Amino acid sequence: MTQTAAALTENRVPADLPARIQHYIDGEFVDSVDGDTFDVLDPVTNETYVQAAAGKQADIDRAVAAARRAFTEGPWPQMLPRERSRVLHRIADIVESRDSRLAALESFDSGLPITQALGQARRAAENFRFFADLIVAQADDTFKVPGRQINYVNRKPIGVAGLITPWNTPFMLESWKLGPALATGNTVVLKPAEFTPLSASLWAGIFEEAGLPQGVFNLVNGLGEDAGDALVKHPDVPLISFTGESRTGQIIFGNAAPFLKGLSMELGGKSPAVVFADADLDAAVDATIFGVFSLNGERCTAGSRILVQRDIYDEFVERYAAQAKRVVVGYPHDPATEVGSLVHPEHYDKVMSYIEIGKTEARLVAGGGRAKGFETGNFVAPTVFVDVKPEARIFQEEIFGPVVAITPFDTDEEALALANGVKYGLAAYVWTNDLKRAHNFAQAIDAGMVWLNSNNVRDLRTPFGGVKASGLGHEGGYRSIDFYTDQQAVHITLGKVHNPSFGKNEHHVTDVDDPDPR
Repeated sequence: MTQTAAALTENRVPADLPARIQHYIDGEFVDSVDGDTFDVLDPVTNETYVQAAAGKQADIDRAVAAARRAFTEGPWPQMLPRERSRVLHRIADIVESRDSRLAALESFDSGLPITQALGQARRAAENFRFFADLIVAQADDTFKVPGRQINYVNRKPIGVAGLITPWNTPFMLESWKLGPALATGNTVVLKPAEFTPLSASLWAGIFEEAGLPQGVFNLVNGLGEDAGDALVKHPDVPLISFTGESRTGQIIFGNAAPFLKGLSMELGGKSPAVVFADADLDAAVDATIFGVFSLNGERCTAGSRILVQRDIYDEFVERYAAQAKRVVVGYPHDPATEVGSLVHPEHYDKVMSYIEIGKTEARLVAGGGRAKGFETGNFVAPTVFVDVKPEARIFQEEIFGPVVAITPFDTDEEALALANGVKYGLAAYVWTNDLKRAHNFAQAIDAGMVWLNSNNVRDLRTPFGGVKASGLGHEGGYRSIDFYTDQQAVHITLGKVHNPSFGKNEHHVTDVDDPDPR
């Protein structure tokens, strides 16, 4: 490590970092079968701080075999909902008790500001607590035909769930999938993102302490094209839940098709925030600043296209640019930091390339390059482009960083056309005090989720998912229960059986000497 990098790491590196990151298979930490590893980078210095086991087909085979054995022979799928709920509540308790440690590791590994990483750790605990309660309170449908028939739905866990998670807020998004998959009685193989494997390595100890049976949870690190691909193609994994890029989702869709796997995919986004002239301007500016610059802009639901009615456009742009310039860029471990370091130099280069494209397509009013005072690492100044045309690449394509495009509109019809004029459809935000307009406009937007006069404040009971290139299927609340279970219809006859009579008329030619022609 260089002298400069060493100075940067002083007082910000969490204590007791692991010497290496291994897989966790059938209750044991193990290296890859072939011994292969990959480097994990510190996003502040871009230097390797640990090596992780690089999973391949053989490692996925071992993990799936363990998970399958735990599903067919172990107690977990057969346990009463209340028994599984107790384990999930213990998991939530442990996560809550270690939120500071989890946040420190997450912040260090991903570049997220420490205060935001802490919030994500607490949300991870809430995800487990939510599904622990839901499976106990769950009621399934019953259909009656009085005096004749009763029909009911019997939910059954499906088997081994393959969970492939992204590098933005990794621990929380892992909990989002692990919670319902485990609550419903499945076993799992988790493949975390290769950029950020650190916090995922903590799940094993948490689950062991909470009393999760051996083999129910398995983790294989590795590259998407190796470990992720093997998991998707494994014949004993009937379910894949994936969060990530739309292009990767297309590949997974194709590779899962021959096996007719269940798929839930939350993919990319280019979400609009539509601000009408009658909106609360103070609230709209604050919310749209937060909506694109929180989590370093590395969030799928970021309102990265802001559409502003022309009556207030100039004022909005002036206020927005001024506030964006005041957003605090800093080291991830500093509580004052509002935007930290992007996750990886590869992603930093992608975001910076879009900023350079934006300079040829629109007017730059804030940011536009590396944050001042940070000569190393992946620090990007919050960047604002205005007067952005709808055909511009920075309007159409997901950047996934602290970069926003602002575009004016005149009429409701023009705003709707702009909002829907991209291939994505994950989230949308609408700011207006006209109640009729708010509901009509929200329902006309091509988006899986819409927030009216609010930033992204999500109720865990609601469905989460997108349309168009933003995803396939929904999770959240009962939709997660639906995805992770088979719904078996059981029919019971209560009265006289009403069967059609086939084959009752017999027309046999018999021997007349036969005393019993039957």
